[in-house]
Amino acid sequence: MQKIIPAKRTEKIKYAIRDLVVIAKKLEKDKGKKILYLNIGDPLKFDFETPPHMFEAIAANNLKSQCYSESLGIDEAREVLAKEAARKKIKDITPDDVIVFNGGSEALTQGITALVNVGENILIPCPGYPMFTALVEYCQGIQNPYFLDEDNGWQPDLDDIRKKINDKTRGLIIINPNNPTGGVYDKKTLKGLIDIAAENNLLIFADETYDQLLFDGKEHTALASLTDEIPIVTEGSLSKNFLCPGWRMGWLFFSGPKELIADYKEAIGKLSRARLCPIHPQQYAIKAAFEGPQEHLKDTVKRMQERRDVTYKRMNEIEGISCVKPKGAFYAFPRIDHEKVKSDVDFVLDLLHEENVLFVHGTGFGQKPNTKHFRIAFLSKPEILNEAYDKLEKFMKRKFGWVFIFLYSFRI
Repeated sequence: MQKIIPAKRTEKIKYAIRDLVVIAKKLEKDKGKKILYLNIGDPLKFDFETPPHMFEAIAANNLKSQCYSESLGIDEAREVLAKEAARKKIKDITPDDVIVFNGGSEALTQGITALVNVGENILIPCPGYPMFTALVEYCQGIQNPYFLDEDNGWQPDLDDIRKKINDKTRGLIIINPNNPTGGVYDKKTLKGLIDIAAENNLLIFADETYDQLLFDGKEHTALASLTDEIPIVTEGSLSKNFLCPGWRMGWLFFSGPKELIADYKEAIGKLSRARLCPIHPQQYAIKAAFEGPQEHLKDTVKRMQERRDVTYKRMNEIEGISCVKPKGAFYAFPRIDHEKVKSDVDFVLDLLHEENVLFVHGTGFGQKPNTKHFRIAFLSKPEILNEAYDKLEKFMKRKFGWVFIFLYSFRI
């Protein structure tokens, strides 16, 4: 029998966040190293807990949730999510305009799969969540990254977006708050994005996963709340705001002129029916999440902001590193300014092997040419973060400080 050859659509798919874990786990297993994981955005790996009333809601509906549910989600969940869309000031969303998925990732997968044909492209933020680029590759589309402006709080560069649009561009992806930068977009920028989409007949795909994890009193503006004149698909999930990423509950809202988005919504409906249904028991947590106690959000944001402050301060104190202050989510995207650092990939791998601290290299999210970054998920307790940042600072001084340069020059 001949060797099985995988499909070509899988050749360029990468996911840096998880790929690095394989290397870290090997170090733990083979060399007994204790790794400080600051790479994956899973609050439950640290000292955050899922609100108990959400467990209670699942248990209370246990007997009736062992069968398949409706393919697009149970009525109760879709009704509550339509109310959530109204809270976000998105107009005219009914339960029929909501589809429930097995996590935000499945929502993204079906959204991109239903839109992109071979050779077409979608505008993807750079830096941005790597799953979008992986999905475009899976669909045999063309990556079309647009830059975020680091000097302007990581806001989208509207001029760059306009330059990137061509006759094969189908849509525009917005991640707000942004993963990996923690940037939160202002209304002026959002309105500019809407204008670009309207002028160029583009579907907007708004990923608003972290919309309630905001710092410094910042308020989030749902992009679809600013217009009802163009088609917009808004993605959300329970995972981060409600601290239950393993439960895999996500959704899409379809807004804008119904006659313009109807066929696209039905295409996603077909894909949803083909996968049978979302996970049934966890759908009962959606009503509990939005209509039950919300105290966890205040405490979560308070603790995350404290960890953000530690991260921002320490990153800007280390010579050769700078960092824009994150305004939301729980990520920072520091820049490596040291001229001796030639590759952010090698930088992250060397740090892992030498100091047992795991970040994710900026290349995995996209970045402007000739810049180097890394992403921090600052979910650990402050003392753990400071331990990791002490190791980073020691690494920088040892590898790139004046003592190293002097000794290296003397040896030569």
